[in-house]
Amino acid sequence: MALQSSGYISLNDVNVELDNSGTANINMGSADVRDLFDVASGAIAMSDGYGASSVLPITRGIFGGGYAGGASNVLQYVTIAATGNATDFGDLTVARYAIASFSDATRGIWAGATTTIDYVTIASTGNATDFGDLKYSGRSQIGGCADDTRGIYAGTKRIEYITIQTTGNAAIFGNLTSNRTFLAAEADATRGVFAGGGALNTIDYVTIQTTANAIDFGDLLTSYYYGTGSCADATRALWAGGWLSYATYGTIQYSTIQTTGNATSFGGLSVARYRAAGFADTTRGVFGGGNGSTNVIDYVTIQTTGSATDFGNLAVGMDQFAGCSGG
Repeated sequence: MALQSSGYISLNDVNVELDNSGTANINMGSADVRDLFDVASGAIAMSDGYGASSVLPITRGIFGGGYAGGASNVLQYVTIAATGNATDFGDLTVARYAIASFSDATRGIWAGATTTIDYVTIASTGNATDFGDLKYSGRSQIGGCADDTRGIYAGTKRIEYITIQTTGNAAIFGNLTSNRTFLAAEADATRGVFAGGGALNTIDYVTIQTTANAIDFGDLLTSYYYGTGSCADATRALWAGGWLSYATYGTIQYSTIQTTGNATSFGGLSVARYRAAGFADTTRGVFGGGNGSTNVIDYVTIQTTGSATDFGNLAVGMDQFAGCSGG
């Protein structure tokens, strides 16, 4: 959301953009208002706010954990709108693989393999901090996605959730439509979608701000045992690569998150692989690693269709890891 680009801006409009009550008292000289209007000092005119948005741009994607000859705690990041090799970010609190990740505008979360959940501040660099524990002990090979406040994890048949800007243990959400692991998960502002895993082509979904069992969404074009890499913008989720019956696939397919139905062909990865990690900004989807610790990173423009393009290399090649981006 953003303030209008012309005409009259009310104090109510400013409050709503700042996620306050529309009738709350507002100080036009406060730090949050000055940040929104980009006026560091002096008087603020309402016209200074034309087009202003409190939503930070998504600039950075972080890959975390994984398998590279053993369990890894490595965090590494890229600038999504650029191309180039990944850079060291810090370390997770526990080395582990077959994990899931999601984020809100500022915080990235990783969980799975152990009960541990930990988090980082995406705009900084440094080691992760303990968040709490998963509800179910030692869950691995799970998928994770989030809206702007709540993150959900799913695998085997269970779904659990956390509130991203708090710390604490996960709580029970509901169940998937089928029992599976190595699934992929993505979300828009309201709906979380879970695809594939366990040699199934199942796609199902939940409304993230509820607690309830998942509902059938449709099917992937191809079922995979080892899950696909995934990413999403505000409307479309992409599912990339996979493994089944000793064959590795580079296919990319997509779903429109607010519809239901079967996935549609998108294109192909630059290198066929499985168990990759993915994330996106508002226009570009990035896929990294997989296939027994490859260092390949490639990207696509999400609202087009076509084959992926080389992005660069991971600082450390990884398999069975997870990525997230913030903004």
